[in-house]
Amino acid sequence: MSIAEKFVAMEYGPAPEDPKEVLAWLDLHNRRFGHFIDGAWRQSAEAGYFETADPSTGEKLATVAQGSPADLDAAVRAASAALPRWQALTPHARARYLYALARTVQKHSRRLAVLETMDNGKPIRESRDIDIPLVVRHFYHHAGWAQLLHQEFPGYTACGVVGQIIPWNFPLLMLAWKIAPALATGNTVVLKPAEFTPLTALAFAEICSEIELPPGVVNIVTGDGSTGEALVKHPDVSKIAFTGSTEVGRAIRSATASSHKRLSLDLGGKSPFIIFEDADLDGAVEGLVDGIWFNQGQVCCAGSRLLMQESIAEPLIAKVRDRMSTLRAGPPLDKSIDIGAIVARVQLDRIKRLVDQGVAEGATCWQPQIELPSHGLYYPPTLLSNVHPTSIVAQQEIFGPVLATMTFRTPSEAVDLANNTVYGLAACVWSESINVALHVASQLKAGVVWVNCTNLFDASCGFGGYRESGYGREGGREGLLEYLEPDWFRNAPALPAAKAPADQKSAQDSDPATPAIDRTVKLYIGGKQARPDSGYSMEVRAVDGRFLGEAPLGNRKDIRNAVEAAHKASAWAKTTAHNRAQVLYYIAENLSQRGEEIARRLSAIVGETQAVAEVSLGIERIFSYAAWADKFDGAVHNPPFRNVALAMNEPLGTVGILCPNEAPLLGFLSLVMPVLAAGNVAVVVPSETYPLITADLYQLFDTSDLPGGAVNIVTGYTSQLLKTLAEHDDVDAVWCFTDEASTVAAKTYSIGNLKQVFTNEGRSIDWFDVKQGEGRWFLQHATQVKNIWVPYGE
Repeated sequence: MSIAEKFVAMEYGPAPEDPKEVLAWLDLHNRRFGHFIDGAWRQSAEAGYFETADPSTGEKLATVAQGSPADLDAAVRAASAALPRWQALTPHARARYLYALARTVQKHSRRLAVLETMDNGKPIRESRDIDIPLVVRHFYHHAGWAQLLHQEFPGYTACGVVGQIIPWNFPLLMLAWKIAPALATGNTVVLKPAEFTPLTALAFAEICSEIELPPGVVNIVTGDGSTGEALVKHPDVSKIAFTGSTEVGRAIRSATASSHKRLSLDLGGKSPFIIFEDADLDGAVEGLVDGIWFNQGQVCCAGSRLLMQESIAEPLIAKVRDRMSTLRAGPPLDKSIDIGAIVARVQLDRIKRLVDQGVAEGATCWQPQIELPSHGLYYPPTLLSNVHPTSIVAQQEIFGPVLATMTFRTPSEAVDLANNTVYGLAACVWSESINVALHVASQLKAGVVWVNCTNLFDASCGFGGYRESGYGREGGREGLLEYLEPDWFRNAPALPAAKAPADQKSAQDSDPATPAIDRTVKLYIGGKQARPDSGYSMEVRAVDGRFLGEAPLGNRKDIRNAVEAAHKASAWAKTTAHNRAQVLYYIAENLSQRGEEIARRLSAIVGETQAVAEVSLGIERIFSYAAWADKFDGAVHNPPFRNVALAMNEPLGTVGILCPNEAPLLGFLSLVMPVLAAGNVAVVVPSETYPLITADLYQLFDTSDLPGGAVNIVTGYTSQLLKTLAEHDDVDAVWCFTDEASTVAAKTYSIGNLKQVFTNEGRSIDWFDVKQGEGRWFLQHATQVKNIWVPYGE
């Protein structure tokens, strides 16, 4: 065949990568690895060993130690001992260690790429050209953050000992995503790699020794899920960072609910790949190849749902089939291979089972007639058409080279289909109209949106999901914040136990000369006063036992009604930041007009001095968030591609708020105002000690142009209302700033849809201190960052 004929046919001969350097490295270690703890290798005498194999051949690569609780405990103790020394280093010293890691990974880059491919089964082109360069980029980038940490994050401190659990699809890259920011911010690390792919993490441990990283700063313990579980539950671990399946993420959330561990979760996805009729179809098809068949589709953000505008469906599917027929599957060390091996038999079986179920539900399966190796774990690129939006293959993450297709007619229908999933990790939008692309991107429930491109990543740009794709970010400034806490909060004392009221007196005991006119307090739902569904009320008494009045006793139905009203007010998020600020200023103005009477009533609970202070500082606090409304905006990142990444702060949605007792008015305003400023809507349970504040608040809101439903107030017992609020699937986040038991309950009850939870962790917050009671810390929890990647140039 001539060169011209080969060019037309796109047929290539084998181009195998030589694995001799990796085999020599494995043999140097006698193909047997222990744990890396306190800067040294430690054998596992207690839990034994397991084997790791090359999925493309089934051949054994090495024997690896199974981590036991004793191994984990040793690793955590080593990390704890190293923490003061690591934090005592200057920022420049830590930056130099990270720089050394980047340089040394570069030095060993080819060996690491080959080892990754042999252990994971991904094509060597991907390991060599994508994974390892990104590993290097993360360590370089975070060396810079280490240098600048004190200047850019004043008043913040490291979490402490961080437990990190990474998946098998990008073993070394996920290690870099987690270890680089953890070290840059002054934490020490215990990392557990995936059971299927531990070898590059162990090679990285060797690099830590090579650069003489202080012992105990990085510890690597290998093992299966039981090892990860022991790490999650270890009492001396301050934070858990996990990347993996939503099911395991939910289990980790449950296991950490009763502790005060920080938690970030990078979970599964079912990402839409949306192609409009004006798109460059050839370019979109090439993007689709990268979107779904990259790493055999074993990618959490894989574009596994193809949404096509109806007018182009037939020609687009024809182009996709033609392109699929040119894909080459085979030994992943062959540099001309597009699709390598599936990581393990259990994953291959899962892919087959889900495809069979999708076909049983009516999908049509098409696979190209390409040759697969007779040995190893392979699955062909697969196209499923006639897929119903509720089909299992449209809803569940398959994590394989399987593409499900659907059609749409209008942009709004495309958005509805794209968001018709519990996940929200990533999305792609292909259109030659930048107006259409950005309009759709802004409506997608996804943490990352690629416009006319796909699967672009950089250390400067945050990556992470919405909804059941987890929370927290990897990379970028927001990724650093996952490993930092405000100094004051870390050292805040425990919240004191609630004081019992003084001798209770009944209403008759007060024996007034002239009975007062009853001041009826109601719930506030959808901008209207509402009677409680229960028909009951709760007594409210002053600290001296005087009867002050009764507040409605809200129940489950009242919470559900409030959530429904909040959803109807979701247009608040689309109101311009300037207009939101005007409404907040108006609230402050009206509070100022009625401040004396509100303070007079509040003084019966907190005393005259505190009541006056709560009103005065409350006005200031509203002003602060009115000021922040149009200033807490995003950023434009400049990654090393022909792209800009627009990092946009987006509202969470509907936020359930449980207010503190110690400052009934100021605590309410300190939590509700940042939520409103960021464009969220709220369902609020006010202070249980003084729920009568509700009457003053809804009069403020009614006279301040706040849209009905933007704030809904349900009074009652926190312990009863919290469960319904936290379990509600249409509540996107819960803020709980009451007692410690309630913060644990908030985390536990909200596991179902993995909503974000922000609490005081049972610690005392001085709401009268501006440093503690307001600012960026609250706004960061009131928003989630969406990165929209936009290419430029020809």
